[in-house]
Amino acid sequence: MSVVGLDVGSQSCYIAVARAGGIETIANEFSDRCTPSVISFGSKNRTIGVAAKNQQITHANNTVSNFKRFHGRAFNDPFIQKEKENLSYDLVPLKNGGVGIKVMYMGEEHLFSVEQITAMLLTKLKETAENSLKKPVTDCVISVLGTAFDPFLGGKNFDEKLVEHFCAEFKTKYKLDAKSKIRALLRLYQECEKLKKLMSSNSTDLPLNIECFMNDKDVSGKMNRSQFEELCAELLQKIEVPLYSLLEQTHLKVEDVSAVEIVGGATRIPAVKERIAKFFGKDISTTLNADEAVARGCALQCAILSPAFKVREFSVTDAVPFPISLIWNHDSEDTEGVHEVFSRNHAAPFSKVLTFLRRGPFELEAFYSDPQGVPYPEAKIGRFVVQNVSAQKDGEKSRVKVKVRVNTHGIFTISTASMVEKVPTEENEMSSEADMECLNQRPPENPDTDKNVQQDNSEAGTQPQVQTDAQQTSQSPPSPELTSEENKIPDADKANEKKVDQPPEAKKPKIKVVNVELPIEANLVWQLGKDLLNMYIETEGKMIMQDKLEKERNDAKNAVEEYVYEFRDKLCGPYEKFICEQDHQNFLRLLTETEDWLYEEGEDQAKQAYVDKLEELMKIGTPVKVRFQEAEERPKMFEELGQRLQHYAKIAADFRNKDEKYNHIDESEMKKVEKSVNEVMEWMNNVMNAQAKKSLDQDPVVRAQEIKTKIKELNNTCEPVVTQPKPKIESPKLERTPNGPNIDKKEEDLEDKNNFGAEPPHQNDSCGIVNSY
Repeated sequence: MSVVGLDVGSQSCYIAVARAGGIETIANEFSDRCTPSVISFGSKNRTIGVAAKNQQITHANNTVSNFKRFHGRAFNDPFIQKEKENLSYDLVPLKNGGVGIKVMYMGEEHLFSVEQITAMLLTKLKETAENSLKKPVTDCVISVLGTAFDPFLGGKNFDEKLVEHFCAEFKTKYKLDAKSKIRALLRLYQECEKLKKLMSSNSTDLPLNIECFMNDKDVSGKMNRSQFEELCAELLQKIEVPLYSLLEQTHLKVEDVSAVEIVGGATRIPAVKERIAKFFGKDISTTLNADEAVARGCALQCAILSPAFKVREFSVTDAVPFPISLIWNHDSEDTEGVHEVFSRNHAAPFSKVLTFLRRGPFELEAFYSDPQGVPYPEAKIGRFVVQNVSAQKDGEKSRVKVKVRVNTHGIFTISTASMVEKVPTEENEMSSEADMECLNQRPPENPDTDKNVQQDNSEAGTQPQVQTDAQQTSQSPPSPELTSEENKIPDADKANEKKVDQPPEAKKPKIKVVNVELPIEANLVWQLGKDLLNMYIETEGKMIMQDKLEKERNDAKNAVEEYVYEFRDKLCGPYEKFICEQDHQNFLRLLTETEDWLYEEGEDQAKQAYVDKLEELMKIGTPVKVRFQEAEERPKMFEELGQRLQHYAKIAADFRNKDEKYNHIDESEMKKVEKSVNEVMEWMNNVMNAQAKKSLDQDPVVRAQEIKTKIKELNNTCEPVVTQPKPKIESPKLERTPNGPNIDKKEEDLEDKNNFGAEPPHQNDSCGIVNSY
C-alpha cells in the first residue's frame, strides 16, 4: 500500500511520500519538486504541470491556471465575475449554474467543469507519484479547507498588487495598456512574481525589464522592499484577523503559545514575518521547508491512517471546520424545527442518531449554521428525504431513527434511517419466537460498530436530548432500541398472582418490536449526479489514452531524429573506418533525406510511419555500429583469453616439473587441462589470423561474445582441477602429563635423556617445556 500526501495549491503542487523509514518530497519528470497547477490543451493532447506552464504565453487561450478558487461557486458569483476579467481563457456558465471552462482541444471546442480540470491535475500528480514509487497509488491525503484563514490573502494577491502598480506605470510612461493583451499581462505576472521573490532577500532597488512587451516596445521599472510593503499595506493589515480567530477557537491567549512555526511560500516576505512575530510577541521559527511542509504533513497523516505503516503515537483529531445544522417541518404544524448537530471544530469522524416521531415520509435539510463564516456564498449542504415512513397500526406516530455523520473525508451525510415497528403476536407464537426476539434486541457485537454515536431525541416543540460516547470508530446502522413502554413484558410471577376476591384479568396481547430500514433520497447541492460522474470518468479515460498515444508518437518521431543526428556525426568520426566509401556516401544521403522528410512531409505522421523509417535506417546503421563495438571489445577479450591460457599452461608445466604445489593432482586430470589449453590456443590462433585478413569495414570473423564464451568454458574445465585442495595431515596426538602441559611422548623421552643427571627443578619453579609448538 502506497502512502502519499498532496498539497494542491492555486499556483503549484507538492507531492510527499512515506518510504525507507521517513517522509520525502518527490520530483516530477523535470527533476523539479514543484509542479505548477496548470493544464494546457493542444490539437493532439494535453500537457500538465511544468510543460503546460512553459506554453502559458504561446497558448494563452487554451492554458488553464488559478482555477482552484472556482470550486463551490456559481458562475454568477461576484468573485467569479471579477476573476474572469484577468483570465486568459474563457469562463462560461454550465447547465447547473456552475463554472465552465471553454477551450479548443483536438481541433474542437470543449467545455470542462472545474471538477474535471482539477481531476486532470490530480491524475498528473498520481502518475508522478506512481513513477517514483514504482507501484500503483490508490489512497492519499490531500490538503483542502484551514482552522483560521483568509482565502484572499496569499502569494497571488501580493503579485496582483505589483501587477496593478506596473500596469499603471507603463500606461503613463509608455502609453501601453497591458490589460488589453493577455500575453503581455501574463508576462508581467511572471516577472512580478520573480521580483517579489527577489525583494524577500534584497532591500535595495531591483529592476524589472521586459523586452518586446507590446508593439515591439521594451519596458522597464524598479521597486524596492519598502515601496512594496507600502503598496501591500492593506494586505498586511489583514494578517492579524485569522490569528485572532485562531486564538479564539483554541481558547488560548498569546502568553499560552510557546513557539510559532510558519510555512507557506508567502511567509518568506519579511513584512509578513514581522507582523506574525509582533502579534505573538516572540521570534518565529522557520525550521521547516516553507513550500513542502504541508505535503509532508499530509504524507504523515496518510501513514497514520494506513494499516501498512507503523508510526509513532501521534494524536491527530480531525475537526468539522464549520457548524452544521438540520432543519425540518413538524408533522402536523407549519413551524420548523432546527437543531445544530455538529458544532464548530467538533471531532470527526463522528456520528449522531436523531429520533423523530412521524406518521409519513419527511424531509431534512442540512446547512452551515454560520453562513458568514463560510468562505463560499452557498450555505446549503443538501436535502434528504426519509421515505416509506408510516404510522403504527394503532394510529400512533412511528419512532424513526436517523443517523447523521461526518466521515473521515469531512463529508456530511445522513447515512441510515430505520423505523421502529410494533407487531402484535399470538400466545402460541411467543414460545417459538422468544429466543429469536432476544437475539434481535441484543446490540450487535461487531468490532466495526460505530461507538462514536450520540443519541438525540427530536420531537415537535421539544429540544433534543443528547447522550454522548466519545469513542471514535467506523460507522454501522443503529442498534434496535426500545422505549420504556415497549420494553414492558408481563412478569411471569406477577401474572400468576391472583387476588381471591377479584375476578381474573384479561390477558394483554404480546408485542414484538422490529426495526425496518428506510430508504433515503439525498440531493446534495454540489454533488455530481451518478450519470454525470460516469460521463466525466469516461471522458477523462479517453483523454488519458489520447495523451498516451500522442506521447508514443512523439517518442517514435524523436527516436528517428536522434538517430539521424547521432549517425551523421559518427560517420564522420569513429564510424568512418567501419563502412566502405560507397555505402558511406549512400548512407549520408539517406540520413539527409530522412531529416528533410521529418520537417516537411513527416512533420505529422502516425507512429508506425516513424517506426518504419527508423527500421530502414537501422538496417544500414546497425552493422556499422556492431563493427565499431566489436573492434573495441574484441582485443580486450583476446587479451583476457591469452592471460587465462598462460596461467593454465604454466600450472601444467609446473606439474610436469614435479612442483610440490601440484603433486596432489592426478595426472589424468592434468592431462584434461593440457588438452583444453591446447585446443583453445589453437582456436584463438586460427581466428586471430583470419580476423587479421579482414578489413574494418567487413563483418568480423569472431564476436566478442564468442571469445567470452570460450573463456568461460576454459575456466569451467581447468579451474576445478588446478584448485584442488591438498589432503590434510593429522597432527600428533597429545597426552596430559601429571606435572605439566600436553607434550608428545617421544619428545618427553628425548627430554629425559638430554637432562639425565641434572638436578630436579625447584618446587616453586614452573615446569619447563623443551619444545613449544
